[in-house]
Amino acid sequence: MLICLPPSEGKTPAPDGADPVDLAALTGAAELTDQRRAVGEALAAVSSRPDAAAVLGVGQSLAEEVARNVDLKSATAAPAARVYTGVLYAAAGLAGLTGDAAQRAAGDVRVFSGLWGVVAPDDRIPAYRLSMGVDLPGVGKLAAAWRPHLAAALDARAAGDVVVDCRSAAYLAAWKPDTSSADWVAVRVVRETDGRRTVVSHNAKHTRGVLAGHLLRRAGSPPSTAAELLAATRELDGKVIGTEIGSGLSYRMVEAALHEPSTRRGPRTLEVVIS
Repeated sequence: MLICLPPSEGKTPAPDGADPVDLAALTGAAELTDQRRAVGEALAAVSSRPDAAAVLGVGQSLAEEVARNVDLKSATAAPAARVYTGVLYAAAGLAGLTGDAAQRAAGDVRVFSGLWGVVAPDDRIPAYRLSMGVDLPGVGKLAAAWRPHLAAALDARAAGDVVVDCRSAAYLAAWKPDTSSADWVAVRVVRETDGRRTVVSHNAKHTRGVLAGHLLRRAGSPPSTAAELLAATRELDGKVIGTEIGSGLSYRMVEAALHEPSTRRGPRTLEVVIS
């Protein structure tokens, strides 16, 4: 399996004294290093401008995070699983994986990034601020700029396997699996209330994180087809998987179902129902 995750909006800086990023040591270095360097240089130049926040599409309250972009070459770096924080990452628990689960994550999880293209959980990176939806001066629209490089880095990895896609639209635009060679499955989360199902947001991130963590920790071989993914997901049927912030009410996974693509080259949909 290949689990595709979006980055978190917030990033946790690495501890003082840690080494900086080594581009040659990152996943996909052969295909992605030159583009990573080009994007990094363009980001540093933009981030030193007075209108940096506006160009990067963030508020002035994030000025300190934008300012960090100027010195990313020398900034301290930590494993991506610790730099990326937020609802999905807390639920997946990537930073706490050990043994076989950690080894599986290193090979099977890829986090998409406007700056790095894609990284594995144990790739060491600095905290940064850059969304894939940005039109970066000197590079252009990032999703389009990354597309050929990510295809070179990921198409062969995805071939003959199931791609478990938990990404948002901006990151989806940067790379789409070739459905002629890969079993592409997008994860959708809906809530069932009084027999009515509606799409959710916050709980969707949490549920995708729970699913990713389950797929990495479960015993047995990882799924390699959509049918095997569905069977693995159904291992969570009836289990409490989260607690509502504020109300303190828990919610459980009710069921999972697999739906066929709506377009010829689109993904199948793994619909996870919570209640």
